[in-house]
Amino acid sequence: MAALRQPPSIDAWGGGGFRVAGEWRPGSLLVLDDVARSWPATSLAALTPAAFDEVLANRSAVEFVLLGTGLHQALPPREVRDALKAAGVGLEFMSTEAAARMYNVLASEGRRMAAALIAV
Repeated sequence: MAALRQPPSIDAWGGGGFRVAGEWRPGSLLVLDDVARSWPATSLAALTPAAFDEVLANRSAVEFVLLGTGLHQALPPREVRDALKAAGVGLEFMSTEAAARMYNVLASEGRRMAAALIAV
């Protein structure tokens, strides 16, 4: 029997990146299907639906997107909210710090989500 893949833990954030499972990763982060990868988003104001193409292509594996909006919680652009809603993907948004902490809790519970975290 194959071993189940464990979601990576987000150990630290700030300084323009994240420490994921003990490894420093500069820039914004997307965790999808238990794999952490670089995410090109640099600010909430510049966020477009295209930033979520990879999530939408894998939407059968995702109940919702946990979006870290930067230093402060802020409403994502309407186009982003509408695109995710149209695809049947939920959206939860909060500051990146809160989202990173929440990701660890939800990942430990086995929730089917994508974490999209804008670096601070």
